[in-house]
Amino acid sequence: MQITKDLTAHIAKLARIRLNEEEVKKFTQHLGEIVELVEKLNSLDTAGVPETNQVNGMQNILREDEIERFEKMEELVACSNHPIENNQIKVKKSIG
Repeated sequence: MQITKDLTAHIAKLARIRLNEEEVKKFTQHLGEIVELVEKLNSLDTAGVPETNQVNGMQNILREDEIERFEKMEELVACSNHPIENNQIKVKKSIG
C-alpha cells in the first residue's frame, strides 16, 4: 500500500489532528515505513508457530471474589466525621 501526502492528511483529519505541510511530509514517510514493516511481517510463513499472547510465563494471579459479612458495621460507621443516617454515612452530593 502506498502512503501519499493526501492519505496522511486525510488520516490526520479523521483523527482531528492539525498538521502543517512539513509534518504531513514527515508522517507520510513514517506511515510508509510502518506499512512496509507490516507487509514484511505478513509475508512470513507462520503456519507452524503457535499463537502467543504473552512470553514471560506469568499466569493470572487474581483470586475469585469472596463475599464476607462485616460484623462490626456500627464501629466502621462510627469512625466517620460525616453525619450518620440509617446506619449509613451521609456525604455531600458529588454529581450535579
